[in-house]
Amino acid sequence: MEHLELFFKSIFVDNMVFAYFLGMCSYLAVSKKVSTAVGLGAAVIFVLTVTVPLNWFLDQYILQPGALAWLDGNSATPEQSAYYTYDLSFLSFILFIATIATMVQLVEIVVEKFSPALYNSLGIFLPLIAVNCAILGGSLFMQSREIETFTLALNYGFSSGIGWFLAIVAIAAIREKIRYSNVPAPLRGLGITFIITGLMAIGFMSFGGMLTGGDDEAADESKVETALDLEESFEKEIEEAKETALLEVSEIKN
Repeated sequence: MEHLELFFKSIFVDNMVFAYFLGMCSYLAVSKKVSTAVGLGAAVIFVLTVTVPLNWFLDQYILQPGALAWLDGNSATPEQSAYYTYDLSFLSFILFIATIATMVQLVEIVVEKFSPALYNSLGIFLPLIAVNCAILGGSLFMQSREIETFTLALNYGFSSGIGWFLAIVAIAAIREKIRYSNVPAPLRGLGITFIITGLMAIGFMSFGGMLTGGDDEAADESKVETALDLEESFEKEIEEAKETALLEVSEIKN
C-alpha cells in the first residue's frame, strides 16, 4: 500500500507541473505537437527513474551526516565510526546535477542514434533536461521527504516522470486542438496555455481526496468514538456525584 499510495500521489496529487510548476520551460516550449511531447516525456521518465535512485544511494551512503560509516565497517553502529562527524550534505547539488547530466548525455546519444527525427525536433530542449528543475526537484524532494528505501526511491522517480509525461502530453493534445478554435486574439499562444494549465492543475488537485478521504473518515470516526466515551464518563461522574450528595444529605438529616 505504501508503494501504491506513493505511485498515485506522485502522479496526480504532487504532480511536478500542476502542483509545483517545475519544468515549465520545456513544458511550454515542446508541447506544440503530441509527437515531440511524447518523446521528451519518455526521456524525462527515463532520467527521473534512473537519477532519483542513484541520488538516493549518494544521499544515504555519502552525503548524510555519518553516512560514511560504512568505510570502516561500522554501518550498524555509525556512532562508533571515525567518520561519524562527517557531513557532506553541502555537496548535494553538485553530485545530484552531475548524476543528472550524465544520464541526460546518455539519453541524448541514444535518441540521436535511434531516432534522428525526434532528436532534431526536440532540438536544444533535449540536452536542457540536465537543467530541467523537475529533474533536480525529484532528487531534492526525495532527499527532503527522507524516502527510506531504494525501491521507494525508484517508485518515486518513475511515478514523478509519468506525472510530468501526462502533463506535457495532455497540454500538447489540447494545444493541437485549440489551433482550430476561435481563441480571443490577446489570449492566443502562451496566454490560453497558461489558463488551461491552471484549470488542469485545479483538476489534478481534486485527486487529493482519493488518497486522504479514507484517512479523514477514519479520523472522524475516532473523534466520534472519543466524544461518546467522554460523554459516558461524564454521565458516570454525574451519577456518582448525585449518589454522594444524597448520602451526605441523609447523614445530615440523621
